[in-house]
Order: sequence, then C-alpha cells, then structure tokens
Amino acid sequence: MFGVWASVLADPVSHDTGLLVLVVGPSGAGKDSVIDGAITMPQLKNRAIRVRRTITRPAGAGGENHKAATEEEFADLLGQGEFVLHWKAHGLSYGIPTSIRNDLDTGKIVIANISRSVIGQAREKFPTAIVINITARVDILAHRLAGRGRESAAEIEARLRHSPPPVPHGERIYTLKNNGELEVSIAKFIEVTGDATRQ
Repeated sequence: MFGVWASVLADPVSHDTGLLVLVVGPSGAGKDSVIDGAITMPQLKNRAIRVRRTITRPAGAGGENHKAATEEEFADLLGQGEFVLHWKAHGLSYGIPTSIRNDLDTGKIVIANISRSVIGQAREKFPTAIVINITARVDILAHRLAGRGRESAAEIEARLRHSPPPVPHGERIYTLKNNGELEVSIAKFIEVTGDATRQ
C-alpha cells in the first residue's frame, strides 16, 4: 500500500496541458471522498478543479456542494447554453457548466462527476478526456448509502437493483475499486490522472 502511495507522491502531475477527468460510478462508491481527497494532495492541489454541478435538489439536502435550481431555473439555464453536458437521474436534473472549457484552456485538470449515460456525448465533445469508473462491492454500497441518511431502506434497495448503462471499454477508460482504505484509492486516482497528462 505505502509503496504505491510513495511512488505517486514522488511523481508530480505534468503541467503541460489541460485534462478533463470524467468520474462515473454508482451512488455509495465513494466518488466524492476520492475526488475531494485527491484535489487536496500536492500533485493536484494547485491545478485541479472540481466542477460544481447544478442540480434540481435543494441546497440543504446534503451531499456535494452543488448549485441548487428549480426545474424552471434549470430549463432557463439550459436554454441559455449554460450547460456543456446535462442529464436526468433519479428524478433530478444535473448540469455541467460550459465554463469548464475556459479552465481546460488554461491548463487546469477539471474533474467532473457525470452520469455514465452521457459518457459518449462527453467524449465526442472532449476527445482527450479520461473516464474513471469508481466502483465498490454491493454490500459496501448499501452500507454507505444507509450512512448518508437521505433514502429509506426500500429506496436504497431499489437503487441497488437499478441497472445503469454499462461503462464502455477502451483507451483512457479506467476502473478504480474503492473497497478498502480511502488513501489507496486517492493514490490510484492521482496516478491515473498523472499518467493521462503525460500521454
């Protein structure tokens, strides 16, 4: 474990060009924890930006620090071209702002948590983007979802039964299994991101 961690710390991320990192994976996989941990590490701290998504969820609903919007407000923003990517999931609308293009142009590593349903669309718009699919065992997903306290046991069971679109295979698509210690997953996330910037 510490060998991997030490090697990643010793190998800083290249600063040559911007990189879009598309993070996907089921609820409860620990995507937020891995992303938040990675962007505080020295290799990414001064360069990485986590995209703040617009979601039709109240601001005080818990979870990530999102921009809250009503469905009407979301539709207006969409009509104004404010989202480079958008989708619906579990009764909510999600949007990724077009401003990420400016961040990429200035050499930033832009990390966006998206739905796997828009991976194809995202890679058409951003051909050099990488996809990191963060997963975990079903029992771990159930435990983490229960710990969030946002859904009933029946809702969690229904979410776990849901079969999302498969993540495509191919170049610049990686799977990160977040079943164990968080610091190991953070190290792997940084390693994959660093390798991608040097390709």
